Amino acid sequence: MTTHAHGTFAVQLTPQALAHAEADASLGRLSIDKQFQGDLVGSSQGEMLSARTGVESSAGYVAIERVTGALHGRQGSFVLQHSGTVDRGAQQLVISVVPDSGTGDLVGLVGTMTLDIADGVHAYDLVYTLPDLAQRDQE
Repeated sequence: MTTHAHGTFAVQLTPQALAHAEADASLGRLSIDKQFQGDLVGSSQGEMLSARTGVESSAGYVAIERVTGALHGRQGSFVLQHSGTVDRGAQQLVISVVPDSGTGDLVGLVGTMTLDIADGVHAYDLVYTLPDLAQRDQE
């Protein structure tokens, strides 16, 4: 069964040194720290790599973050993989749960997340499936 988890999150992005000091200034590396509220209650930590271009409204980023907490009351962790581009202002973002990354009560989690930022408030919608705990324990 497909389920939706909705809520908000606070995020802090902190610039980090690039692995290669001689890399072009248009490249960036940031640490990610988030606090989730709503159907997902917990935190995440991760890393983001970004690239700016000579065109103000074009850029790209990739990120990986481990989320730890409770999803609709089920405790555990999972990993999200981000891939985003902005093409002259047109945004495209894909955030997926990394296959087999779920732990604890979240083993078997599969899903995708969308984000919305309005009036400075960050919101998420996680569409996911998760095996029934009783069924999972029998396997």
